[in-house]
Parts: sequence; C-alpha cells; structure tokens
Amino acid sequence: MITVYHLGVSQSDRIVWLMEELGLPYQLEWFDRGPDGLAPPAYLALHPAATAPVIRDGDRVLAESAAICEYICNRYAKGKLSVNAEQDNYADYLYWMQMNSNLLGLFFAKAAAGEKTDSNAMILSAMERREKDYYSLLDQRLSEAPYLAGEAFSCADIMIMFNLTSLPLFGGRSIDDMANISAYVQRISQRPAYIKAMQIAGPQAQRAS
Repeated sequence: MITVYHLGVSQSDRIVWLMEELGLPYQLEWFDRGPDGLAPPAYLALHPAATAPVIRDGDRVLAESAAICEYICNRYAKGKLSVNAEQDNYADYLYWMQMNSNLLGLFFAKAAAGEKTDSNAMILSAMERREKDYYSLLDQRLSEAPYLAGEAFSCADIMIMFNLTSLPLFGGRSIDDMANISAYVQRISQRPAYIKAMQIAGPQAQRAS
C-alpha cells in the first residue's frame, strides 16, 4: 500500500486527492509544520529533495508531484488520469502538467525579491509580466476546453489547483478577475474526490486524532 507523507498546508494534498480520484488504498502520515511555518526535520529527512509531497511504495521513496502522479496512474491505474503519447492531446497534457512549477517558481521569486527598488526593478517587472501572461494563457485555455488537457479531467487539473486555491492564501495572485479560471475552480471544487481530499488534507484540515 502506498504511504502518502502529508505536510500540513502543502502540495501533498494533491496526492491525497489523486488517490481518492483513482479509488486506490493508501496510508496517510501527517506532519505538522513547526512554529516557523516550515517542514519539521522528520519530514525533511524523508527524501534528499526535502520537499512535499513524498510517497513510499515498498522500498521506493518518491518526491515531486508530477513524477508521483505519473507513477501512480501508470503503475496502479492503467494510465487513468494520464495521457499517453499516442493521444492527440498529449502535447497539451505535457505542457499543462508543468504549469504548476512555473507559477510556484514565480511566487517564490517574487516573494524573495520583495518590494520594487532601483536594483531589482527590471527583474520584478519581468516576473510580473510573465505572471500576467501565464494567467492570461490559463484563462484563455479554459475558455477553449473544460479541462487543461482537453475534454477529460486529468492529472494536469490535479497539478494546477493548489496554485489557484492555496497560493492566494499566502499572498499569491488572486483569480477573482479571471472569469474562466474562477468558473473552472468552482467546477473542480465540486468533485466528490476533491471535497473528500480537502476534508482529509486540505489547507483547513487538521490531523485526525
């Protein structure tokens, strides 16, 4: 059975969601953040990358959301929620699977840059332009198709939701002005597996006693 190591208020909630979507059995091990808001040493020790999410499958310990999603879908669900190279929407799937990292990278880079000054003005302007373009592209995509990879829900949708729902809680870009993204989030949020996963491991969830 796969063990999902869940760090409170982190991207590991998407792996719980994935398991619920696929109806696969899993064990959840919860780690609370420390007083500094960071992952505790016990979580950092799970994998050399020291990031969330992390899973264990037998002797294999795996990090990185996209890798975990593909591993679980193709090893245990016969490719369900993934897209293979023979399908017409394979390129769309590959592209949108990476968007999580792009948006998250911009979020951390902007946070590290801080307020605009003479020394960082050019860098911040470039990041703000790129962020605007990414969100505009996402909104456009969702005006063309119900899901990021096309007509069917996939791991690409599981990958993006954290950026659209949790990042704004920490100062990330709001989606209130993006009609297609907002409608998409509302629609995805009604999926039974998403609702259950957020109750178990979402930003407002707490460790079961």
